[in-house]
Amino acid sequence: MPILVFLIVIAFAMYVFYKVKYVRSARPIEKKWISTKSSIALGTFIALFGVNQLFLFQTTLTFIIAGLFIILGAFSVYEGFKAYKHYLPFAIKEAEEFSSH
Repeated sequence: MPILVFLIVIAFAMYVFYKVKYVRSARPIEKKWISTKSSIALGTFIALFGVNQLFLFQTTLTFIIAGLFIILGAFSVYEGFKAYKHYLPFAIKEAEEFSSH
C-alpha cells in the first residue's frame, strides 16, 4: 500500500518538525502545546505503521504486534488531542501577552 507508506513518512516528518520547533521555542506554554502536536504525529506514525504491517505479513504474531501498535498509536493520538485542546487557550493567551510587549 503506497498510500500508507506515504502517510507514514508524512507523520514521521511532522513529528521531527514539531520536535525541532519545540526545541526552538522559548515560551513554556507554547512548548507544551507544540509537544502535544508532536505526540499526535508520533501516535499517527505508530498506528499507521501497525496498519501497514497487517498488509505486509499475515501471521498471528504480526496481528498481535500490529494490534498493539495500533492501540498504542490511537491512545497517543487521543491523549495528545485532549492535551492540545487543553493548552490551546493558554498558548493563545501567552502569544497575545508576548506580542503586546
